[in-house]
Amino acid sequence: VKRIFDITVASFLIIFFLPVWLLIILLIKLTSKGSVFYKTKVIGKDEKEFIWYKFRTMYTNCDDSIHRELVKGIIKDGKSGEKLNNDKRITSIGRILRKFSIDEFPQVLNVIKGDMSLVGPHPKLQYEFAMMEEWQKRRFMVTPGITGIWQTQGRNEVNFNDEIVLDIYYIENRSFALDLEIIIQTIPIVILGRTGK
Repeated sequence: VKRIFDITVASFLIIFFLPVWLLIILLIKLTSKGSVFYKTKVIGKDEKEFIWYKFRTMYTNCDDSIHRELVKGIIKDGKSGEKLNNDKRITSIGRILRKFSIDEFPQVLNVIKGDMSLVGPHPKLQYEFAMMEEWQKRRFMVTPGITGIWQTQGRNEVNFNDEIVLDIYYIENRSFALDLEIIIQTIPIVILGRTGK
């Protein structure tokens, strides 16, 4: 049921928002050089890699050392997931896309492919995964999602260990009803751009 629901909703979103997709693609191309999509390898279910799609929000060939240090503070030191303020690597249109999580839209392609679900723990970059402790890797027992329970409980304001605990709670209590509840709670967060940077 979850897989059928994922494919149905993802297909609807692609078709219904196609004009918006085309506008975003145009704005990205007009405001900076480079590919429209950001593609990278991330860790998903059973700790397997897959190619993750997002709209590109940064200038091309940016140094990721700043992000690596930020992630180290979040995972190793238990800081909240607040992102960098005034990050000069982010384009003008990219700031808007991130604010309202619009950069996440292309992940519906990952849902169609079966790498992701609409709801589930967030996938992690390879160097993020390498910093995690074994108990934290329990989040990779299920298919990752575009949205999840921790995003509805504070998103960037939730510290990393609490994020993991919420993901484990989801894994142990997952159901179609819980997925629907999370999706409904996600809608106002996206529309209002709450805790998104």
